Amino acid sequence: MLLELIHSPADLRALPAGQLPQLCQELREFLVQSVSGTGGHLASNLGAVELTVALHRVFDTERDRLVFDVGHQCYVHKALTGRRELFATLRQFQGLSGFPKPKESVHDAFIAGHASNSVSVALGMARARTLQKGDYSVLALLGDGALTGGLAYEGLNNAGASGEPLIVILNDNGMSINRNVGAIPTHLAKLRSKPAYYHFKKWYRSLFGRRPMGNPLYRFNHGMKTWLKRTLWPGSTLFEDMGFTYLGPIDGHDLPRLCDVLEWARDLRCPVLVHVNTVKGKGYSFAEQNPDKFHGISPFDPATGLLKKEGGENFSAVFGRTLLNCAEEDGRVCAVTAAMADGTGLTEFAKAFPERFFDVGIAEGHGVAMSAGLAAQGMIPVFAVYSTFLQRAYDMLIHDAALEKLHVVLGVDRAGLVGPDGETHQGCFDALFLPSIPGFTVLCPSSFAELRHMLRQALFDIPGPVAVRYPRGGEGFFREDASGAPLIRLRAGKDVTLLSYGVLINSALEAAALLAKEGIEAEVLKLNRIAPLDTETLDGFFKNTGTLLILEDAYSAGCVGQRIAALLAERGEAPAHLILKNLGDRFPPEGSVPQLEHAFGLDAAGVAAAVREAAHGSD
Repeated sequence: MLLELIHSPADLRALPAGQLPQLCQELREFLVQSVSGTGGHLASNLGAVELTVALHRVFDTERDRLVFDVGHQCYVHKALTGRRELFATLRQFQGLSGFPKPKESVHDAFIAGHASNSVSVALGMARARTLQKGDYSVLALLGDGALTGGLAYEGLNNAGASGEPLIVILNDNGMSINRNVGAIPTHLAKLRSKPAYYHFKKWYRSLFGRRPMGNPLYRFNHGMKTWLKRTLWPGSTLFEDMGFTYLGPIDGHDLPRLCDVLEWARDLRCPVLVHVNTVKGKGYSFAEQNPDKFHGISPFDPATGLLKKEGGENFSAVFGRTLLNCAEEDGRVCAVTAAMADGTGLTEFAKAFPERFFDVGIAEGHGVAMSAGLAAQGMIPVFAVYSTFLQRAYDMLIHDAALEKLHVVLGVDRAGLVGPDGETHQGCFDALFLPSIPGFTVLCPSSFAELRHMLRQALFDIPGPVAVRYPRGGEGFFREDASGAPLIRLRAGKDVTLLSYGVLINSALEAAALLAKEGIEAEVLKLNRIAPLDTETLDGFFKNTGTLLILEDAYSAGCVGQRIAALLAERGEAPAHLILKNLGDRFPPEGSVPQLEHAFGLDAAGVAAAVREAAHGSD
C-alpha cells in the first residue's frame, strides 16, 4: 500500500503525481476503518482528502503555518504527518487527539476546537512573520459553517485590509456563501479556475515588475480591470470587497488543479481566498447519504454504517421532549440553537414548531442577544447550547440578559466532563462563570426526572435569567427525583459530609458506601441549585460533622466549593477540615468520562481516599 510508505509530508512530496489518486483512495479506506473502531469525525475528513494532500504537496507544514478552524477535519493531516500508526488511540485516554494540538506535533500550528477564529490567528502569525522578517507561508483552513460566526468576519475584514501575504482556504462542503446567478458569474468562475489563466496573470505581473515604471503601470491596469469588472458584473464577492484576491470556486476533489491554484495563491504574496467545493463524506456511501450522522459518530460497522452500540436515553433527548411539551402548552416558548439542533435534542421541536425554532448558526453571542430580544418582548426563549460553546457568549449573558433581568433560559448541554473531544470541549467553566453573573439562577439536575422538573421551573416559576445544566449521555446516572429543594440530605452521617451536584452525586453516594464498610459514617448532601447560594440555603447544614468534602467536575478558581467555603467562613461556621475535590488548574485531556474522573480523583475511590487521608492527617 502507498499509505504505508508515507511517514512524513516529504514522502508525500516525493510520490509521483500519477500515484496520488490511489493514495487518496487508501486514505479514505483508512479513515473509515480507523474511525469505525474509535468513533470520531468522519464525514468532514472524507471530504477533505484531496485538499489536504494538495496542501502537503505545495506547502511544508513543519515551516509553513497551517491553522485549522474547528479542526475536526485534521485526520488526514495527522495521518500524513507521522501519526498514522497512532489512530487506534484516536480520542482515547492518553492517545491521539481528534483536533490539532501543537504539543503533539510540530506540524500542528495551533490548537483548534471552536469555530471562526482561524483567520484571526493566521493573521497574527503572518504579522509576526513580517515583523521578524521570516519567509514562510501562513494559511487558514475553514469550512463554510465557520462563516456563520461573526469572529470570522472580524478576521477577514482585518486580514484583507492588512496586505499581509496570507491564504484563506474556504472548504465549502454545503451551499455556496453566495448563490451563483446567471451565465457571466459562472463563466468568470470557470475562467478564473483555469491554470492557464493563473499562469497568464503570474507572467503579466512579473513582466510589469521588471520594468522601471512597471509597478505603477500594473496598479493602474489592475485598477482599470477591477473597475470594468465591477461595472459589468457588480456582484463582486464579499471577499474581494474586503481586499482579498478571490480564486474559485474550485473542485476540491481535482487534485492537479488544487495544487496549481495553491501554488499560484502562494506566489501572489497578498491576501488570497481560495474557494474550494467539496463533498462531505466523499467516497463512503453511508457518509455521503447522511453526512450529519457521520459528522461525529460513535464506533460503527463499516460494512453497514450501523452503530456497534445503539445509544439509549440521554439528557439531550429528555430536554428536547420536555421543551416540546412545554411549547405545546404555552405559545410563548421558543427554542434557539447555534447549529446544534440534533445534538441538543431540538429536531422534533423544529419539526413541530418551525415558526418558534431559530438556528442562528455558529454564533453563540448572537444567540444569547437574540434570545434577550425575544424575552424583552414577552416570549420565553430557551437557548440550547453546549457548555463549551456558551463560553463564547459571556459578554451577552451579562450585558443583554442579566442587566435587565430578562427571562432567558439556557439549556446548558454537555456540562462537566465530556470525554473524547478533550481540552477544547470539556464543559467545566459554566459552573464558574454563570454563578458569577448577578441575578442568574443555575439549576443542576442529576436525573431525567429532575431535568423535566427543573426545566419547567426555569420556564414558568423562576424570574430572570435561568440556566439548567446537564451532562452528556444518560447511562449510570442518578435515578431519583430529588429536585424539591435547593439542598437535600440523601444520607445521614456523623464523621464526614460529602457535598456534590449534578451526576457526580453518584460518586459521593458510592464513596459513602465504601467508607461505611470501614466504619466511617458519611453524610451525603445534594446541591440542586448552585446559584444563588445564600445563608438560608446553607442554614442547618454542615454542622453534623467536622469534615466537609465538596466534589465537582469544574476548575478550582471560582468553583462552588470555594464559594461555599467563603460563605461558611463569613458566618464563622467553617468546618475543621475542608476538602475541595475538583479539576484544579489542569485541562482534562481526551478519554472517557470514567477514566477522567479516576485520573482526577473524582470517582468513588478518589473521594474515599481523600477522606481517609484527611482522617489520617487529623490523628
